[in-house]
Amino acid sequence: MARVLPRLDRVLTSPLDRTRETAAVIAAAHSGRLEEETALNEIDFGDWTGRDFAQLDALPEWRRWNAARDQGRAPNGESMLEVQGRLSRWLETMAAADAGAVAAVSHADVIKSVVALTLGLSLRHHDRFEIAPGSITTVSATPEHLSLLRLNEVPHG
Repeated sequence: MARVLPRLDRVLTSPLDRTRETAAVIAAAHSGRLEEETALNEIDFGDWTGRDFAQLDALPEWRRWNAARDQGRAPNGESMLEVQGRLSRWLETMAAADAGAVAAVSHADVIKSVVALTLGLSLRHHDRFEIAPGSITTVSATPEHLSLLRLNEVPHG
């Protein structure tokens, strides 16, 4: 993945280990420096945090939430709208600061919220596109607007 990315000025990562590992590889090939960014953190699943998806699939409330993520929140957790809000604020800050070329290593739901924001889609449509582990989605952020440049590109080799 690190080889297919353009020159990077910064590499930012969610605080979770699974993203830090990927981000460390990218940082080693580019800037050498890795920065933790809490805005990139996974959705807070609240009471469901740490549970296996097979266990969660058996819960009616999980299935309801998964079917309409735009309309609710995980128990004692975060809604997709809140995720999108924190990412919107972060993107505005990054664009205003003219942060340069930044790799932001995050999670599928977080990336989906950014894609929906960029394209003006309702979060209701989060399941209409995939974000594969290790894939690259590129968004250009300027103070004027967001543009989706590539979506779910899986590097080969």
